[in-house]
Amino acid sequence: MDLAALRIFSTVVREGGVTRAAERLHRVQSNVTTRIRQLEDELGVALFVRAGKRLHLAPAGGVLLDYADRLLALADEAQTAVRDPRPRGLFRLGAMESTAAVRLPAILTEYHRRHPAVTLELRTGNPQALATAILAGELDAALVAEPVADAPFEKAVAFKEDLVIIAAADHPPIGRKGASPRTMIAFEHGCPHRKRFENWYAARGEMPERTIELGSYHAMLGCVVAGMGAALMPKSVLRTFPESRRISVHKLPSDLNRAETVLIWRKGAGSPKTQALERILRESKSRKAAP
Repeated sequence: MDLAALRIFSTVVREGGVTRAAERLHRVQSNVTTRIRQLEDELGVALFVRAGKRLHLAPAGGVLLDYADRLLALADEAQTAVRDPRPRGLFRLGAMESTAAVRLPAILTEYHRRHPAVTLELRTGNPQALATAILAGELDAALVAEPVADAPFEKAVAFKEDLVIIAAADHPPIGRKGASPRTMIAFEHGCPHRKRFENWYAARGEMPERTIELGSYHAMLGCVVAGMGAALMPKSVLRTFPESRRISVHKLPSDLNRAETVLIWRKGAGSPKTQALERILRESKSRKAAP
């Protein structure tokens, strides 16, 4: 069944016959009659009882009419929603764990305030996994650290992060060669901050003796406090940690100490929901940049 056939059927019932239905639909009568016959053939039942030129709704037609009205109303609603520029419906957003924990609470609070018709669904993961989820149609957009492939995505800068290495409070300075932490604490492969930490070791001609993989920054911070190793992370994460006095913060070289987090979405698939988030992120950046 297609919607056009259901609309013709419903109009014939409402107008009380083919002639008036054809006038209402701006169709010739023979076309309306043919479409009704085709619908009956497709369903395998008679929708009308024919008495001369008059049509009376058959029991099966009465059943179909209820469904037809609901389907047509839903189709009209879908058309309105698609054409409506206001954000609405489910918004599937991805973010790195640090971004979700530190940067997003205020942003999403503002998003909810402005767009109550949107239902937000958040997934965390590393940039590679989030980008793959966007291309698979599982996410609408994601906040990830650069670098991100340009070809499949559109993107907008969301945040600029200062990156630092953290270790236990009594850890000696790690700037000089030979004082690198023996154990690196990091996310799984695919995390850009882990890659940056590995590059830091490589630039010094060194490598960690051991790598501990964890799934959250707060778990990493706990391990750092316990003296189990060192981690590289955005400095903003430290603001959420109540035991920050028990860690030491070590600077990175200028070529490794900054990272951009970008909002990405599939090229050509930007939606009002994504545009609304991009607008809030842009406004937030402008406020922070203002003197």
